[in-house]
Amino acid sequence: MKSTPYILTGGSGWLGRRVALALTQGIPELGEIGKGGQKIRCLVPAGEDASDLQALDAEIIRGGVNDALALEDLMRGASGGVLIHMAGLIHPPGRTEWFNLVNVQGTGQVLEMAKLHGIRRMVVMSSNSPFGGNTSPGESFNESSPYNPYMGYGKSKMQMEKLLLAHMASGLGPEVVILRAPWFYGPGQPPRQTLFFTMIKEGKFPIIGNGMNCRSMGYVDSLALGILLAVENVGAANQVFWLADKTPYNMVEIISTVKEVLRDDFGMQVSSRQLHLPSITSDVARVVDSGFQSIGLYHQKFHVLSEMNMTIACDINKAMDILGYKPIVELREGMRKSVEWCLFNGQKVFNV
Repeated sequence: MKSTPYILTGGSGWLGRRVALALTQGIPELGEIGKGGQKIRCLVPAGEDASDLQALDAEIIRGGVNDALALEDLMRGASGGVLIHMAGLIHPPGRTEWFNLVNVQGTGQVLEMAKLHGIRRMVVMSSNSPFGGNTSPGESFNESSPYNPYMGYGKSKMQMEKLLLAHMASGLGPEVVILRAPWFYGPGQPPRQTLFFTMIKEGKFPIIGNGMNCRSMGYVDSLALGILLAVENVGAANQVFWLADKTPYNMVEIISTVKEVLRDDFGMQVSSRQLHLPSITSDVARVVDSGFQSIGLYHQKFHVLSEMNMTIACDINKAMDILGYKPIVELREGMRKSVEWCLFNGQKVFNV
């Protein structure tokens, strides 16, 4: 498959669609590396919408990461090519067993098939969740930070990383690059991110505690840039990198920036109210979430609320030094582009 050297899992997801666009039609903001012109082959679960990928003339293979026959079709003839593995499960349908099935076992099957078919390099998307929360608002994770996984998702991503690190230590092919990214934002967002904007607009998105806890965020096209750099950079082989915006933002700054963008850039009526809840709200949600997950159950709203008083920040200096990674935008412009994308694509969630 020499004419199609790029294999994607998770190509129908939020980040995946941006990577697919950069490889095929191009994203000008990414510069030369994102100029497009490439052929791609994408793994898409049965029943999942692949129209965006089909519009990019992607070759579609239907199946999941646990489907050996689909993985065989995905990588057939791809010797010497690159696999960008973005498939993963963040919010499972009710039960935590899905975390292990998709994030750990699925990645293991993808890796084994990549070995079998002579894939040259495998770039894998991980998360901040294997590291939990920072111990203080001024701390940032780096590539040497110890694992301290947060709930089932964090444990599954830690196990995934350990599986990949063991392969990297073996010295066998394919080369592997692990990329860790935090909270996404930007064009192509799913409904959960649009709901975040709506709640802020209506004054219903809460600040938990004093709101000074910091979060690293990753503008989605900056993350796509980091992925493409990890594909191309020779020195990235068998290394780990954090990708995000240049600096973390505290929660008050994030919420106030979104309000400002909605009001000043798009002329929306934004509520002057701001919901404040005590820090114990997240602490209680964390206990409830942990209790549910201990018996194999998953509740998305409790899980999201449980993180909202935490500082989760990372240091991207290694990616900047070795990959030449440079975030495309920072928070305000990224949020403006995100809202603009929503409105252009008919996400009618705002009273403009």
